[in-house]
Amino acid sequence: MEEGNGTGTPVGPRIVGILGSVRPANYTAMAMRLVQDQVEDTAGFSFQLIDPATLDLPLPGRGGSDDAAFIQEAVAGATGVVLATPEYHGSFSSVMKLVIEHLGFPSRLSGKPVALLGVAGGSIGAIKSLEQLRGVCSHVGAVVLPGPVSVANVRSVFDSEGNCLDSAVEGRLRGVAESLTGYIRAAVCPARSLEAMVREAAVS
Repeated sequence: MEEGNGTGTPVGPRIVGILGSVRPANYTAMAMRLVQDQVEDTAGFSFQLIDPATLDLPLPGRGGSDDAAFIQEAVAGATGVVLATPEYHGSFSSVMKLVIEHLGFPSRLSGKPVALLGVAGGSIGAIKSLEQLRGVCSHVGAVVLPGPVSVANVRSVFDSEGNCLDSAVEGRLRGVAESLTGYIRAAVCPARSLEAMVREAAVS
Protein backbone atom coordinates (compact mmCIF):
# COMPACT_ATOMS: atom_id res chain seq x y z
CA MET A 1 0.00 0.00 0.00
CA GLU A 2 1.13 3.53 -0.71
CA GLU A 3 -0.25 6.76 0.64
CA GLY A 4 -0.03 10.25 -0.80
CA ASN A 5 1.94 13.00 0.88
CA GLY A 6 0.08 15.86 -0.77
CA THR A 7 2.76 16.42 -3.38
CA GLY A 8 1.85 13.59 -5.71
CA THR A 9 4.79 11.53 -4.48
CA PRO A 10 3.76 8.12 -3.12
CA VAL A 11 5.00 7.25 0.35
CA GLY A 12 4.76 4.10 2.42
CA PRO A 13 2.68 3.38 5.52
CA ARG A 14 3.42 5.69 8.45
CA ILE A 15 3.29 4.70 12.09
CA VAL A 16 2.67 7.38 14.70
CA GLY A 17 3.97 6.73 18.21
CA ILE A 18 2.54 8.74 21.10
CA LEU A 19 4.29 9.00 24.46
CA GLY A 20 2.28 9.11 27.68
CA SER A 21 4.96 10.71 29.84
CA VAL A 22 6.55 14.15 29.97
CA ARG A 23 9.14 13.36 32.63
CA PRO A 24 12.75 14.05 31.59
CA ALA A 25 14.57 10.88 30.50
CA ASN A 26 11.42 8.82 31.04
CA TYR A 27 11.34 5.05 30.60
CA THR A 28 8.30 5.23 28.35
CA ALA A 29 10.38 7.03 25.72
CA MET A 30 13.17 4.50 26.12
CA ALA A 31 10.75 1.66 25.40
CA MET A 32 9.23 3.50 22.46
CA ARG A 33 12.67 4.07 20.99
CA LEU A 34 13.02 0.33 20.36
CA VAL A 35 9.61 0.23 18.68
CA GLN A 36 10.62 3.16 16.49
CA ASP A 37 13.91 1.52 15.58
CA GLN A 38 12.12 -1.67 14.54
CA VAL A 39 9.54 0.20 12.46
CA GLU A 40 12.26 2.17 10.68
CA ASP A 41 14.10 -1.08 9.98
CA THR A 42 10.98 -2.45 8.27
CA ALA A 43 11.05 -1.87 4.54
CA GLY A 44 8.54 0.69 3.33
CA PHE A 45 7.49 1.99 6.76
CA SER A 46 8.20 5.33 8.41
CA PHE A 47 7.72 6.47 11.99
CA GLN A 48 6.62 9.78 13.52
CA LEU A 49 7.03 10.33 17.27
CA ILE A 50 4.66 12.61 19.16
CA ASP A 51 6.10 13.78 22.47
CA PRO A 52 3.56 15.72 24.57
CA ALA A 53 6.43 17.32 26.49
CA THR A 54 7.04 19.48 23.42
CA LEU A 55 3.36 20.42 22.94
CA ASP A 56 0.89 22.88 24.42
CA LEU A 57 -2.29 20.90 25.09
CA PRO A 58 -4.83 22.78 27.23
CA LEU A 59 -7.20 21.05 29.60
CA PRO A 60 -10.38 19.78 27.91
CA GLY A 61 -13.06 22.47 27.77
CA ARG A 62 -10.57 25.31 27.46
CA GLY A 63 -10.45 25.36 23.69
CA GLY A 64 -8.06 23.89 21.21
CA SER A 65 -4.55 24.85 20.17
CA ASP A 66 -2.26 24.61 17.18
CA ASP A 67 -0.62 21.60 18.83
CA ALA A 68 -3.98 19.87 19.25
CA ALA A 69 -4.60 20.40 15.54
CA PHE A 70 -1.13 19.02 14.87
CA ILE A 71 -1.73 15.73 16.68
CA GLN A 72 -5.15 15.35 15.08
CA GLU A 73 -3.63 15.75 11.62
CA ALA A 74 -0.75 13.39 12.43
CA VAL A 75 -3.01 10.62 13.71
CA ALA A 76 -5.58 11.11 10.95
CA GLY A 77 -2.86 10.59 8.36
CA ALA A 78 -1.26 7.61 10.09
CA THR A 79 -1.67 4.04 8.92
CA GLY A 80 -1.23 2.76 12.47
CA VAL A 81 -0.59 4.08 15.97
CA VAL A 82 1.46 2.98 18.98
CA LEU A 83 0.41 4.29 22.39
CA ALA A 84 2.98 4.00 25.17
CA THR A 85 2.10 4.80 28.78
CA PRO A 86 3.60 4.49 32.24
CA GLU A 87 1.37 3.08 34.94
CA TYR A 88 0.48 5.62 37.62
CA HIS A 89 -1.73 4.69 40.57
CA GLY A 90 -3.10 1.64 38.82
CA SER A 91 -4.06 3.39 35.59
CA PHE A 92 -2.60 4.90 32.44
CA SER A 93 -1.19 8.40 32.63
CA SER A 94 -3.16 11.65 32.61
CA VAL A 95 -0.87 12.73 29.78
CA MET A 96 -2.11 9.90 27.58
CA LYS A 97 -5.73 10.68 28.47
CA LEU A 98 -5.15 14.35 27.60
CA VAL A 99 -3.79 13.40 24.19
CA ILE A 100 -6.77 11.13 23.53
CA GLU A 101 -9.15 13.91 24.59
CA HIS A 102 -7.54 16.19 22.00
CA LEU A 103 -8.00 13.69 19.16
CA GLY A 104 -11.52 14.98 18.64
CA PHE A 105 -14.95 13.44 18.29
CA PRO A 106 -15.28 11.29 16.34
CA SER A 107 -11.78 10.39 17.46
CA ARG A 108 -8.95 10.37 14.93
CA LEU A 109 -8.16 6.94 16.39
CA SER A 110 -11.42 5.56 14.99
CA GLY A 111 -10.70 2.76 12.52
CA LYS A 112 -6.95 2.92 13.14
CA PRO A 113 -4.97 -0.19 14.13
CA VAL A 114 -3.47 0.61 17.52
CA ALA A 115 -0.74 -1.24 19.43
CA LEU A 116 -0.27 -0.69 23.15
CA LEU A 117 2.71 -0.84 25.46
CA GLY A 118 3.11 0.08 29.09
CA VAL A 119 5.94 0.38 31.59
CA ALA A 120 5.87 0.18 35.37
CA GLY A 121 8.32 0.22 38.23
CA GLY A 122 6.69 -2.71 40.04
CA SER A 123 6.89 -6.44 39.47
CA ILE A 124 3.32 -6.75 38.19
CA GLY A 125 3.98 -4.39 35.31
CA ALA A 126 1.50 -2.13 33.55
CA ILE A 127 -1.30 -4.70 33.21
CA LYS A 128 -4.00 -2.54 34.83
CA SER A 129 -3.16 0.53 32.80
CA LEU A 130 -3.12 -1.42 29.55
CA GLU A 131 -6.51 -2.99 30.28
CA GLN A 132 -8.00 0.44 30.87
CA LEU A 133 -6.29 2.01 27.88
CA ARG A 134 -7.57 -0.81 25.69
CA GLY A 135 -11.11 -0.07 26.89
CA VAL A 136 -10.84 3.63 26.08
CA CYS A 137 -9.32 3.01 22.65
CA SER A 138 -11.98 0.44 21.79
CA HIS A 139 -14.68 2.86 22.95
CA VAL A 140 -13.52 5.53 20.50
CA GLY A 141 -13.43 3.03 17.64
CA ALA A 142 -9.78 2.05 17.39
CA VAL A 143 -8.83 -1.44 16.23
CA VAL A 144 -6.74 -2.47 19.24
CA LEU A 145 -4.32 -5.25 18.40
CA PRO A 146 -4.03 -8.24 20.74
CA GLY A 147 -0.90 -8.82 22.79
CA PRO A 148 -0.14 -5.47 24.44
CA VAL A 149 3.35 -5.42 25.92
CA SER A 150 3.89 -4.68 29.60
CA VAL A 151 7.38 -3.99 30.95
CA ALA A 152 7.77 -4.65 34.68
CA ASN A 153 10.60 -3.48 36.95
CA VAL A 154 11.43 -0.95 34.25
CA ARG A 155 14.12 0.82 36.27
CA SER A 156 16.28 -2.28 36.04
CA VAL A 157 15.53 -2.91 32.37
CA PHE A 158 17.11 0.28 30.99
CA ASP A 159 20.33 2.01 31.95
CA SER A 160 20.71 5.78 32.37
CA GLU A 161 21.44 6.19 28.66
CA GLY A 162 18.32 4.33 27.58
CA ASN A 163 19.98 1.08 26.59
CA CYS A 164 17.88 -2.04 27.15
CA LEU A 165 19.65 -4.50 29.46
CA ASP A 166 17.22 -7.38 28.97
CA SER A 167 17.23 -9.08 25.57
CA ALA A 168 13.86 -10.74 26.19
CA VAL A 169 12.21 -7.40 26.93
CA GLU A 170 13.86 -5.85 23.90
CA GLY A 171 12.47 -8.65 21.77
CA ARG A 172 8.95 -8.07 23.09
CA LEU A 173 9.18 -4.32 22.49
CA ARG A 174 10.40 -4.86 18.95
CA GLY A 175 7.53 -7.31 18.60
CA VAL A 176 5.09 -4.41 19.09
CA ALA A 177 6.37 -2.95 15.84
CA GLU A 178 6.40 -6.33 14.11
CA SER A 179 2.80 -7.06 15.09
CA LEU A 180 1.57 -3.67 13.92
CA THR A 181 3.45 -3.62 10.62
CA GLY A 182 2.44 -7.23 10.00
CA TYR A 183 -1.22 -6.42 10.59
CA ILE A 184 -1.01 -3.42 8.27
CA ARG A 185 0.54 -5.50 5.51
CA ALA A 186 -1.97 -8.32 5.91
CA ALA A 187 -5.20 -6.42 6.58
CA VAL A 188 -4.89 -2.72 5.82
CA CYS A 189 -2.81 -2.66 2.65
CA PRO A 190 -4.99 -5.11 0.67
CA ALA A 191 -8.13 -3.22 1.69
CA ARG A 192 -6.65 0.14 0.68
CA SER A 193 -5.43 -1.31 -2.63
CA LEU A 194 -8.89 -2.72 -3.36
CA GLU A 195 -10.47 0.65 -2.53
CA ALA A 196 -8.07 2.38 -4.93
CA MET A 197 -8.93 -0.10 -7.67
CA VAL A 198 -12.66 0.51 -7.15
CA ARG A 199 -12.16 4.27 -7.33
CA GLU A 200 -10.10 4.00 -10.50
CA ALA A 201 -12.76 1.81 -12.07
CA ALA A 202 -15.48 4.31 -11.14
CA VAL A 203 -13.54 7.19 -12.72
CA SER A 204 -12.86 5.28 -15.91
